[in-house]
Amino acid sequence: MHDTVWFEVQGIPSVFIASSEFVEAAEAQARALGLPEVRRVFVPHPIQDATDEEIQAKADAVLDEALGALVD
Repeated sequence: MHDTVWFEVQGIPSVFIASSEFVEAAEAQARALGLPEVRRVFVPHPIQDATDEEIQAKADAVLDEALGALVD
């Protein structure tokens, strides 16, 4: 989240992507960092023990959402 906010402050459109386990934490961090509207996309949890194929499927599933967030 810190990196995403930093890029946004620099004028570089960014999207924070994380596991759905961290929705509430991401909202709190965004508020604490002064950018509550920072764009964010969440993939289904868990990701730590996912296979390469499962990770690819999760990434594919949110790609359009992440790209859409960048151009909104």
